[in-house]
Amino acid sequence: MGNGLFAGKKCLGKRKKYRWSDPSYIRRVLHSKEKTDPLSGAPQGKGIVLEKVEIEARQPNSAMRKSVKIQLVKNGKKVTAFAPRNRAITFIDEHDEVEIEGINGRKGGSYGDLPGVRYRVYKVNNISLNELVHHRKEKPQRK
Repeated sequence: MGNGLFAGKKCLGKRKKYRWSDPSYIRRVLHSKEKTDPLSGAPQGKGIVLEKVEIEARQPNSAMRKSVKIQLVKNGKKVTAFAPRNRAITFIDEHDEVEIEGINGRKGGSYGDLPGVRYRVYKVNNISLNELVHHRKEKPQRK
């Protein structure tokens, strides 16, 4: 059946029906990201470091990637975050307050050869991790 002169209503109905075959439409309309995401759809989050962990990279790489387990302040959920750059993990201690952001993986998933890691650390105790690694600033001492 063609889309004739008086087929506007039928075309609208078809479009409504077939939109549900698009996965990104379903996620957007049902708010799946906000419900399942530990950050509740926010771009960044604050958390407390529970422990430092080393994650083994996926094949064919064989590195041990330095990461930290974090408990988020906003909802108490636990996530793993990657500490980027050389020696960055040395500036992160247990019980430090860190800020994390998405690691820019496919569709918000894990990045590269890091299995299950969706976030990266970019601030430690309100000082940029980049500044600490390049020795432009010093980490404040806790009292």
